[in-house]
Amino acid sequence: MRLSRLPLLLAGLLAAHGAAARDAIDPTSCTLRGHKLYGKIQVVNAFPDLKVRVVTAFPQLKVKKVDAFPDRCGEWRYVDSFPDTKIQFVDAFPDLEIEFVTAFPGIK
Repeated sequence: MRLSRLPLLLAGLLAAHGAAARDAIDPTSCTLRGHKLYGKIQVVNAFPDLKVRVVTAFPQLKVKKVDAFPDRCGEWRYVDSFPDTKIQFVDAFPDLEIEFVTAFPGIK
């Protein structure tokens, strides 16, 4: 009887791990679920394209803030209008975990 519960327990543990474990970044286009991980980024409080958690170790993406030409993977320029991607910073259940860096941005 206990062995029959094992698959349900494993499924629950994987679901609790969050969407970051299920969704993989496409390294060829630097996208996650069709949303660019570079370019003009707008921070919103509701209805984001992606929920992002900032970490200091083992990020999925290293992000460098730039003032102009955010055209490489991991380069973000914050804007207030006409973004490529809208993000919301969260503490739990992120779609993407990032670390801010000053050099060498991109997929880890």
